[in-house]
Amino acid sequence: MLHTWLTERFGLRVPVVGAPMAGVGAGRLAAAVSEAGALGMIGVPAAATGEWIAGEAAVAGGGPYGIGLMAWALPGNPAQLDAVLAARPPLVSVSFGAYEPFVGELRRAGITVVTQAGTTDEARAAEQAGVDAVVARGAEAGGHGRDEVATLPLLQSVLDAVRIPVLAAGGIATARGLAAVLAAGAEGAWVGTAFMGCVETALSETAASRVLAAEETGTAYGRVFDVAQRLAWPPEFGGRALRNAFFDRWKGREDELAADDSARAELDAARRAGDFDTAYIYAGEAVGMVRERRTAADVVAGFAAAGRLLSRFAAPGS
Repeated sequence: MLHTWLTERFGLRVPVVGAPMAGVGAGRLAAAVSEAGALGMIGVPAAATGEWIAGEAAVAGGGPYGIGLMAWALPGNPAQLDAVLAARPPLVSVSFGAYEPFVGELRRAGITVVTQAGTTDEARAAEQAGVDAVVARGAEAGGHGRDEVATLPLLQSVLDAVRIPVLAAGGIATARGLAAVLAAGAEGAWVGTAFMGCVETALSETAASRVLAAEETGTAYGRVFDVAQRLAWPPEFGGRALRNAFFDRWKGREDELAADDSARAELDAARRAGDFDTAYIYAGEAVGMVRERRTAADVVAGFAAAGRLLSRFAAPGS
């Protein structure tokens, strides 16, 4: 059994956090990941209500779990923070925007607070802001974040730059990836895409089929889908998603897209219809390793094999 700050802090058997994936991971997936011995998280969409958070927290809350919030959305939706404080999950992630004002209140409530950093300077700033741990999120990761530094160089730099615990995110989908970041000095892995094939996600069967069929080169990074929806994501945080026809048509034409109401309506209609030639599915570069429908327990059990990989290098009798 692997022992790290992450496993000791939350009583886990496997040093993995199921990343908060809005629209993919709600209470059911969080509960399944946690029951399997890792730490599941609920991804909170920007427009989610406090009631939605309370309901999903009730589903997830049989063991240790976490909730992921988008910092840029909180000022316009303060009920989200109120609901999280009422639920008191063991872990809260606040990322992407001005997260600093929320750190103290969450910690005073007895909640462990982390944030995601896409550069070493962001990790240093997170330590100064008082978070308990920082997630070094590389450009390979799915969903929103920076596209500036890959996971391995970022992780090495962040580990040298901060004294707080560091988790690694981006491109980690198997025990081999977990072993690699643990060997480098991370306290665990922050894993999203590897769980996207799980039966406990909120993805439709059509979306899940797209994930399972995607190749490792089948993702693209940009702001096309956010601009089309008029979402107020800070511009430095684009999103990595499965490449599709809508993305390819509008990539590089974001200024034009921002004024095109017909494109916005087209995307909205596609989302309702489940047409993923137009609608988006956020996923990371590890998607090529997600090949079959599995349970979250199966995925977590696969990560547990990292201990055997790392033991190859232990001296006899050590």
